[in-house]
Amino acid sequence: MPELPEVETTRRGITPFIVGPLIDRVDVRQPQLRWPIPKTLPLSLPGQRVHAVERRGKYILMHTAVGSVILHLGMSGSLRIVGADQQPRKHDHCDIVFENNQCLRFHDPRRFGCILWTTASPFAHPLIKHLGVEPLSMEFNGDYLYHQASGRSIAIKNLLMDSQVVVGIGNIYANEALFVAGINPKRAAGRISQVRLEKLAQAAIQILSDAIDQGGTTLRDFVNEAGRPGYFQQTLNVYGRGGEPCPKCSTPLRCDRIGQRSTFYCLRCQT
Repeated sequence: MPELPEVETTRRGITPFIVGPLIDRVDVRQPQLRWPIPKTLPLSLPGQRVHAVERRGKYILMHTAVGSVILHLGMSGSLRIVGADQQPRKHDHCDIVFENNQCLRFHDPRRFGCILWTTASPFAHPLIKHLGVEPLSMEFNGDYLYHQASGRSIAIKNLLMDSQVVVGIGNIYANEALFVAGINPKRAAGRISQVRLEKLAQAAIQILSDAIDQGGTTLRDFVNEAGRPGYFQQTLNVYGRGGEPCPKCSTPLRCDRIGQRSTFYCLRCQT
């Protein structure tokens, strides 16, 4: 599933192409995604211009003067910039075509993504209004994590992946941040010191920033706006490496299930 770095990579990639030009039309080939594409979208967008593209968690927000498009890539989705005359492939479900013949094309084999439309503030939308802090914002630090963890028995990995606490830290990056911080993913969040949680916050920030710089992580489906994969998977320390030697101490890495997610860690380095 595309996580925050992949979504941010996509946002940065598409923005120069879609901000400014007039929208000519919207072609919907398959409206049945996770939620149906609103029938009003092809009527509302033509004649408008995208004036800003933001990311909130794993959602991409395309703002126009009359409303905002809310996009989510789901499990396998991607957004690509192509020529409007380029023949659509299987699973190319929706095109937003601009006056300059550029096309923002939504591709989603599993159809777990979404394209929604709102004329109200997208930040008040039910999918977005309860989201936690952004991990690359000034609000996210050890003090914040310590406050959220205080008195709680939840595993620290599950807390880190709770989107109402902090958005966008999915399974891959939670595994990697906990390894860098030297914290066992099963440890009760409320039993971790503020000093160690500060180290965890800084590790998460650094790993997410590095992943964005390298175009995200491609394990199966993700490609950026130009159709290229991300390269951060080449630097993963523990994710997907169960049974292989720890890069720090050579102890075989464990793979357990925490919160129904595969979790990779080193028993010796992470306490």
